[in-house]
Amino acid sequence: MIPHYQLLSERLRTELRHLARVVESAESALAKARRQPQDQDEFIAAAALDLHSFYAGLEHLFEQIAVDVDHKHPAGSSWHSDQLLQMTLPMRGARPVVLSSESREALTEYLDFRHLVRNVYTFNLRPERVAELVRGLRSAFGMAQRDLLAFADFLDGLSTADE
Repeated sequence: MIPHYQLLSERLRTELRHLARVVESAESALAKARRQPQDQDEFIAAAALDLHSFYAGLEHLFEQIAVDVDHKHPAGSSWHSDQLLQMTLPMRGARPVVLSSESREALTEYLDFRHLVRNVYTFNLRPERVAELVRGLRSAFGMAQRDLLAFADFLDGLSTADE
């Protein structure tokens, strides 16, 4: 048994359960913003934070894969987008693709938004854009979850390869 791969597989599965809760929280915040327009700014800020947390959680998983499996983590000013791209490339002899190109395309919007949230005040966010991203969140998460669970299964296979 190779516990290193088993541990990463379990981390992926655990983090995906946490991210499912983040998706629900973002959807709840958006629903409350609609029901309570007088408090819209606070609920939009909460949804924006959830959107940020969603991508940050995925990015943490991608970083673990890049370090633990690929042994190559992107560097430089574009490392965030380079890392996302790296997850769509197979590493011949080491691993299959982690993310489909469709998942990467969907997640790029959340990467861009994560950068925006980190660099502006929440009261400067456009509520329509936050709402649009929250409405697409479940689909983007579903694609990423499908891909990451398949990758976790791959890791499970690696973890027992020496048996």
